[in-house]
Amino acid sequence: MTTDPIADYLTRVRNAVKAGHRVVDIPASNLKKEITKILFDQGFILSYKFEDEKGPQGTIKIALKYDKLTKDPVIKRMQRISKPGLRKYAGSSEMPRILNGLGIAIVSTSAGVMTGKQAQSQNVGGEVLCYVY
Repeated sequence: MTTDPIADYLTRVRNAVKAGHRVVDIPASNLKKEITKILFDQGFILSYKFEDEKGPQGTIKIALKYDKLTKDPVIKRMQRISKPGLRKYAGSSEMPRILNGLGIAIVSTSAGVMTGKQAQSQNVGGEVLCYVY
């Protein structure tokens, strides 16, 4: 049992990218599934698959994305912002810009999990979960 499942998720993806793996398996939860969908929509991962037959929650199979020519990973850095010991919140007007708009901030709002830009356009604030670039 991990005390911070989001940090575990980010660490598993980060370690798989550094090791050069093509696919990574992660224990599933609803929040992790939403983060995976956002990473896919923003073009950070190649594909994903939710497998419900393993364990009580199932697993998430993520196919990582690499540059065709240089073989560099698309995900350069994944950083956890709001931690269980110190939560970080941002209003719709103070949403952070990551790498001058090249990265994304994943935010948990009352309207669901979304990117910082989507939260700003819907005029909602929330807990800043992580930065991805």
